[in-house]
Amino acid sequence: MSWATAWRIARRDLNARFRGLRLLLVCLFLGTGALAAIGSLTAAIEREIEANGREYLGGDLQVELWQRGLNEEERAALDELGDVSAGIRMQAMARYGDQAAPIELKAVDAAYPLYGELTLEDGRSVGSPRQDEAWLSPGAADRLGVTPGDRITIGSATLAVGGIVANEPDRLSEGFQLGPTIIVAEDLPVRAGLIAPGSMYQTKTRVRFSDNRDIRETRNALEEQFPAQGFDIDTAERAAPGTDRFVDRMGEFLTLVGLAALVIAGIGIGGGVTSYLDARRQGIATLKILGASSGDIARIYALQIVAASLVGSLAGIAVGVALVPLLATALQGLLPVSSGLVLDPGAILLALAYGMLVALVFAAPPLLRARHFPAMALMRARVAPLARDPQALILVGGGLAAIVALALLTAENPLLSGGFLAGAAGVLALLALLGLGIRKLAGALPRPQSPVARNALANLHRPGSSTGALVTALGFGLAAFVLLAAVQSAIDGNIAKRVPDRAPDYFVLDIPRDQVTEFETLVRQADPDADWRTVPALRGSVLAFGPEGDMTRTLDLEEIPDGAWALRGERGLTYSDTLPEGNELTEGDWWGPFYEGEPLVSVDEEFADAAGLEVGDMLTFGVLGVERTARIANLRRIDWESLGFNYVFVLSPNAIQDAPHNLAATVELTRGTPTGPLLQSLVAALPSTSVIEVGGVLEQARTILEQVGLATLAAASVAVLAGLAVLLGAIAAARAARTYDTVVLRVLGADRRQVLVMQLIEYVVLAGALALVALGIGSVAAWLVVTQLFEFDWLPDWGVILAVLGLGIAIVLAFALGASLPLLRAKPAQALRAL
Repeated sequence: MSWATAWRIARRDLNARFRGLRLLLVCLFLGTGALAAIGSLTAAIEREIEANGREYLGGDLQVELWQRGLNEEERAALDELGDVSAGIRMQAMARYGDQAAPIELKAVDAAYPLYGELTLEDGRSVGSPRQDEAWLSPGAADRLGVTPGDRITIGSATLAVGGIVANEPDRLSEGFQLGPTIIVAEDLPVRAGLIAPGSMYQTKTRVRFSDNRDIRETRNALEEQFPAQGFDIDTAERAAPGTDRFVDRMGEFLTLVGLAALVIAGIGIGGGVTSYLDARRQGIATLKILGASSGDIARIYALQIVAASLVGSLAGIAVGVALVPLLATALQGLLPVSSGLVLDPGAILLALAYGMLVALVFAAPPLLRARHFPAMALMRARVAPLARDPQALILVGGGLAAIVALALLTAENPLLSGGFLAGAAGVLALLALLGLGIRKLAGALPRPQSPVARNALANLHRPGSSTGALVTALGFGLAAFVLLAAVQSAIDGNIAKRVPDRAPDYFVLDIPRDQVTEFETLVRQADPDADWRTVPALRGSVLAFGPEGDMTRTLDLEEIPDGAWALRGERGLTYSDTLPEGNELTEGDWWGPFYEGEPLVSVDEEFADAAGLEVGDMLTFGVLGVERTARIANLRRIDWESLGFNYVFVLSPNAIQDAPHNLAATVELTRGTPTGPLLQSLVAALPSTSVIEVGGVLEQARTILEQVGLATLAAASVAVLAGLAVLLGAIAAARAARTYDTVVLRVLGADRRQVLVMQLIEYVVLAGALALVALGIGSVAAWLVVTQLFEFDWLPDWGVILAVLGLGIAIVLAFALGASLPLLRAKPAQALRAL
């Protein structure tokens, strides 16, 4: 039989609404739709960052320094590369009448912006404002209640509001901000008295290359030329490192969700195709009687399955691509992505390839199993199940190898994808063994006296039972419930831990050391019972670390070790005679007051473990361009839940107290005390200080974590839907296979209640046996997602998880009972004639 003839027969036999193959359609629709949406969205964000990296960064290369600008030698090195634009970033306070607001002050020079356009709401394209004016972000204007033409005060300078910013081209690279932005001229911080020796500020110097240069080579050359100056260098290739990391991690998670949906869908495909071919057994037998060969049968039904797979995959891809604009709109402002329709051929072809390969792997065994048997064996398939076809192993093995190769070749993190696929294979094998074990155990158990219970137990192990398929479907379905609950509750736990309900009311930065008494007086006047804490505040970067004589230069590391985040860029430094509040010594001794020996440093134990540091090792810091080396005297456990001053590095006073610096403070007022009066008095009396209202920061942090949780919930729901679809398919397949059994029982005198109780007992046994397995599988998967992928703490709510698992079991039993009702309505005579 030719392929054309086979297609003609397949097309005539194929129901226009794909009756019998709907489970295959639904499973592929969910899996390919998720992959198409995920791939297209991730590709769109990556393309946006790559295409506009220079604009987002504000240059081809950027050098960041804390508490100082470039010296003549450093500036000359950058001038050789091309056009240079320098600026300052710092926290400050802006005032208008009785209103005061913490702001992010952005001072820029006349060359700003090197790339892109800074536009105002009135349509003007502008650069650096004049010395007597400022550009305000909409948030700053709203907070102060000002419009263009009004005059505001920053430090000791009074400025006119020159306009409201509509587009700030380099906003993405500025990162997380503690207040709305106000853009001023480069010299404003000095003129306004905001910068003095020890003030906490950051300089950003950007370069637009004058010729074609390799960005990475240029960056490496600068780091080698100035190894101890504390340069934190960003390039247009990584214009927004924080955003890039978030996109990479979220993309990896979402891709794993799509693959999980396809793996679960594959189980449904196998069960769906088995049921479909079983329902077509008379047609297959008739074709064989009329002379069709086994190869002809394989062609006809393979074409039907391929057609259905293409329809399901293409429909899923179409819906997935259509969802991308909605997702982009929801993410605007959080991630760099345009809201238009995104067509990424690579993502679409990848989703289609995955869908067709999964269909091949899981549909091949039942398809090949049906082709080699004579017509009479097919006619007896209800009571004489078809044997397995060894040739299916070749197709299945080849398909699985293709899926693995495709996943590894296209993954950003091949190790992660490979581990996931290996884990999925292990889970499938575990569930298969569990299904076999349940059948063996059910066969070995003593027979109950109750005929209903005896028949229910026999259903688990008799020839042709669907125990194996049900165990796999139930296992994945219940594990998906556990995964969803564990991930979501762990993220909620991180919100509760990292964003405490009670925290200091204010962080105050840049308190001059000679004005500490005045600061304390102002706080005491506002609230006699207030708590405050002041600490020295400096910035520095770790230049080298490790055993004395064998230290590792941070610049020589190809990748920062996991958990050693304090090696990246400049970090807060402080010094203290006493162990900081909320810290606990875990190893070593504190140096005590009036220490004058070798410079020492105390290190967070988690960082020390990640960086491979021990008591007695050395750390070299770059502080204001000067190297300072200290020996690790002890390790501390930090209570990160207290939203106060928690420093990874605390040095002995003789190590860094001679460096120019100011103080920082936390202020916690008694409950019910209004915060406004203190804010106003601090701004008026100490104009050079910066006051950060913690409530707004907490709200931002809570919002970001909640958005991550919502995205995770939406993504993981795809896997849950796929699991439910597979579960429904498995129950439907079992129902179709049991029509004969139910009819025989009815003929032998069983009533409807007894048949229903048999079904219920069987599913209760299976669900109960699988509950612990699903709890383990789902919990391990959730732990990997939360701790390894998102790098959050593992803080699940086991009460919620167990409740969701119970809900999943209840849904399973409800579906099982619902699927059993049609069996009770089957008329014995009619059903027996149809066999």
